[in-house]
Order: sequence, then structure tokens, then C-alpha cells
Amino acid sequence: MFKANGLSIVLIALFLVTMGGQAVTGWKAHNQDLLDHGRAPAPFAAYLGSGHFLEATGENWESEFLQMALFVLLTTFLYQKGSAESKRPSVVEEVDLDPRRFQDDPEAPWPVRRGGWLLRVYEHSLGLTFVILFFLSLWIHAAGGLQELNEEQRAHGQPAVSMTEYVGGAQFWFESFQNWQSEFLSLAAMVVGTIVLRQRGSAESKPVHASHRDTGRA
Repeated sequence: MFKANGLSIVLIALFLVTMGGQAVTGWKAHNQDLLDHGRAPAPFAAYLGSGHFLEATGENWESEFLQMALFVLLTTFLYQKGSAESKRPSVVEEVDLDPRRFQDDPEAPWPVRRGGWLLRVYEHSLGLTFVILFFLSLWIHAAGGLQELNEEQRAHGQPAVSMTEYVGGAQFWFESFQNWQSEFLSLAAMVVGTIVLRQRGSAESKPVHASHRDTGRA
């Protein structure tokens, strides 16, 4: 089981460990800030529903899902000669084939065999899922950030801010753009780096002996 599913198992385990680390350290940092301002510390369960935790979590998730959504969608029609992350220019790849040609294949996924609107959704389901997760994360970021901001407003005797005011302000977009730019930089580094750099055994790399001109996706 592990050999066939080791990549997802390890990644999910790493996510759980680091998510736990974020929650515990964020709780301690938040409580220290509360104590510094003469306020009572928050219980751990209450912290998990706080704006401090939700804003930080949503802010990071949104950038990751935006990265994946755009990468999945852009690689359907944009190319980078020599990159292991690109399809080959002027070549019809297997992923470009019309799935309706395989409706009679008994091993094809059920939506392919069923056809109709189910197939239309299924053939774009990966990109759609990442787009939905991006907007969900964006909402968590906005809701958590607004909650955190209004807690600070109340602590300083100032009026609460509306969602429209918060989302229309510079702080919300600064928090978003600082994460988005790093994701696009890392994607660009991967796309360009795989032209000349190699990692033997990795599905994200071309063969070590491949020409720099070769695109890695066969």
C-alpha cells in the first residue's frame, strides 16, 4: 500500500504535522500578544476559530490554490520549449485527445462512459476544483482578517470595519499579493529550471541524459 501511495501519504502527513505546528505556535504567539496588551489569553479551541488563525491559514491556502489553478489552466495552451513542465509545442499529446473517443472503454472513468454534461464538467474538473478552493480560501482569509481587525478595533475603542471596507483596503491586498508573487516566482523557477537542471528519478524532471531542447512530457 505504501509503495503505491507513498507520495500522497507522506505529503498528507507533512501537512498534518506542519498544520499542528502552525496552530500551536500561532496560539502561543497570539496569547503572548494578548498578555502584552493586558488581555486574557485564549483557550486553544477558541484560538482555532479566531481571526488570527483563520486569516493566516486562508492567506496561505489561497496563494497555493491560485498557483495550482493557474498552472493547470495555463499549461493547457501555453508552452515552454525544453521544460519538463510543458507539453511539446506543435504535438498532439495524449492529454489533448477528445475523451468522447473512449466512451466504449470499460475501464474509462464513469463520467467518460456516461458522456453529456457530466463529461463536460469532468474534463475540466481539476482546474475547476482548484479555482473553487482558491475562492473558498480567499473567503476564509477575508473573514478571518476582518475578525482579527475588528478585535483590534474594539481593543482600541474604535468602530468596527465592514467586509466591504476591509476587502477594499490596502491591507487585505497586501497580504494577498505578498503570497501570490512568491507562488508565481516558484512556478517560473520550476518551469525554467527543468530546462537545464535534473533530478534523477523524479517525475518532475526530464531524464538526466535528455537534451536541453527536449520537453519532458512525452
